[in-house]
Amino acid sequence: MQKLLDPKILMAIKDLSLSAKMTVDGFMNGINKSTVKGPGLEFSQYRSYQPGDDLRSLDWKMFARSDRYYIRESEVETNIAIRILIDASASMNHSDGDFTKIEYARYIGASLAYLANLQGDAIGLYVLKNSGIFSMAAKQDYQHLARLFYQLEQINPEGNFTKPIHYKELFAGTQKRELLIFVTDLYQSDEEIIKLLDTLNTLRHEIVVFHVVSRNELDLDFKGYSTFEDLETGEIIQIDQEKAREDYKSKLATYLEETRVKMLDRRIFYRTICTDEPLDQALRDFLKQRSKLRI
Repeated sequence: MQKLLDPKILMAIKDLSLSAKMTVDGFMNGINKSTVKGPGLEFSQYRSYQPGDDLRSLDWKMFARSDRYYIRESEVETNIAIRILIDASASMNHSDGDFTKIEYARYIGASLAYLANLQGDAIGLYVLKNSGIFSMAAKQDYQHLARLFYQLEQINPEGNFTKPIHYKELFAGTQKRELLIFVTDLYQSDEEIIKLLDTLNTLRHEIVVFHVVSRNELDLDFKGYSTFEDLETGEIIQIDQEKAREDYKSKLATYLEETRVKMLDRRIFYRTICTDEPLDQALRDFLKQRSKLRI
């Protein structure tokens, strides 16, 4: 399973829909099937057969054990709306090795959308760009999923994070609670992303934040480079990596802990996810949070 979910293998597959299918199929084959509900139904209980019951619901194993007829009752699992939000500001172009944060974000988004579609959920896509927000309202059909994959492939990060004037696209939709999955590197200059999350929180949706980081920024390991450019502001600085590394790691650990606490205070599910990590944990987190919205 780990090989199927390895980011390096996924990035080599240029067809995003195929990669998503491979990821989810590998994930589903590698976990206990009894913990994953089928699309629309979950087992509830047995009851005695009554005349007129559908014979297809008879449990023949129970008959063999008890010599009595029993019906497996199931209850309908409520499908929900999933909105996937992708940060498309320029900092998502940060690379580590052969691929960038935005490429990793694409595979997260595609895999979650494919899994949600298998669960019978409606899926929407919102790309937060410098010039505004590209939006696809949540729907549940294969053609819509194919269009979503296409739009993920077209994302080209640039500029700063989306301005509040464009947020109205995020507030359109039904009054029902939804699951919002935000894939971002949380690069911000004035808490603008935290402020957006505060606004989204007022809608009482379930919110998941996947904070995408790269290994080289976690370890401050840039193969000898000493000149760095901010991808959003263009600011250039020079550092001695060896001298700065320990201080940098300490400040980074403080920042990540402070961010975790901010999310916890807002009842937002938060997880850092490194671009060299398999996607299975993101899929598990999705299923866990999705189950909270079942009625």
